[in-house]
Amino acid sequence: MPRIAGVDIPDNKRIEIALTYIYGIGRTLAQKILTKAEVDWNKKTKDLTEEELTRIRHIVEREHKVEGDLRREVASNIKRLMDMGCYRGLRHRMGLPVRGQRTRSNARTRKGPRPSSLRRRKK
Repeated sequence: MPRIAGVDIPDNKRIEIALTYIYGIGRTLAQKILTKAEVDWNKKTKDLTEEELTRIRHIVEREHKVEGDLRREVASNIKRLMDMGCYRGLRHRMGLPVRGQRTRSNARTRKGPRPSSLRRRKK
C-alpha cells in the first residue's frame, strides 16, 4: 500500500478513486493531480511505478492543503465563527443545522436521537 500525505491508499483500485481516500481530495482534484503528474487515470495503484508515485506525492504536498492542515483550518474557521457569536457560530455551538435547513421534522443527524425517556410513561 503506497502512502501519500500520510494516508495508505488502496492497491486494487484505480488511482483516480484511490486518491479520494485522502481528506481534501475529491474526484475532480484527483483528476487534475493525475493530469499534471502525467499518470493515466485508469491505472491501478499497484501498477504505478515509484517515479509516478513520487510525482503525485510532490504535487499533493506542494500545491494542495490536505489531511491535518486542512482539518485544522476547518476547525479554526468554525471556532472563529463560534467566538464571534454570529448566527452560524451559534448554530454550531447548539449543534443545529447551520445552512438554513428545517429542524421541525428533520435534522436528526445534527440533533441526535430523540429523547425517548421523556415519552415513556412509568407504570
